[in-house]
Amino acid sequence: MLYAVSKRIVGSAARAVYRPEIIDADKVPRTGPVILAPNHLAVLDSFIVPLVVPRRVAFLAKAEYFQGTGLRGGLSRWLFGSLGAIPVQRGRGRAAMAALESAEDVLRSGGAFGIHPEGTRSPDGRLYRGRTGVARLALATDAPVVPVALRGTDKLQPEGAKVPRPHPVTVRFGDPLDFRRYSGMEGSLPVLRSITDEIMYAIAELSEQEYVDRYQSPGAAAA
Repeated sequence: MLYAVSKRIVGSAARAVYRPEIIDADKVPRTGPVILAPNHLAVLDSFIVPLVVPRRVAFLAKAEYFQGTGLRGGLSRWLFGSLGAIPVQRGRGRAAMAALESAEDVLRSGGAFGIHPEGTRSPDGRLYRGRTGVARLALATDAPVVPVALRGTDKLQPEGAKVPRPHPVTVRFGDPLDFRRYSGMEGSLPVLRSITDEIMYAIAELSEQEYVDRYQSPGAAAA
């Protein structure tokens, strides 16, 4: 109930102010487990994707967003919590694995889960090598992966900006990718790498970003 109310309030305000262009949202399955894998340009990315998808979407968020104090901290906790965020301590292996286990629970219950394969925001607008957490989730749950391309969010909220500014935003969804042919091979690092690369290439095709075949600094979803 809280999620639905929060999404309606925040979503209506965001759409009225920023008027995002949404392309092929019907490619996201309406029911059953699904992993949404967007590129990562700004903090707001994890808000925008759930707001434009016609179903509840959980996603990973830095634990710091749940630990602030005062009015701003309270607003952050309410916003991230009500939109289904799962807190994770960045740079801590056990915490990251625990967060992925929580993601598995979401998917096994038939839910939708969003994860940025890059692990952290791009500093220059290019698309960086994906981390294998998304592949592990796909193999552990047999959930299809929908690549997502975000454009303009880095201009909507440039790094260091506290308040978003008006700027056109586009959210484009790709065809679901099915990796069930690799069932039982989740222990194979080459298989995990191959799946992750296939997802990243699909995102690159949608976003038309330049692809960089190296990691950004470790992020919350690193694996």
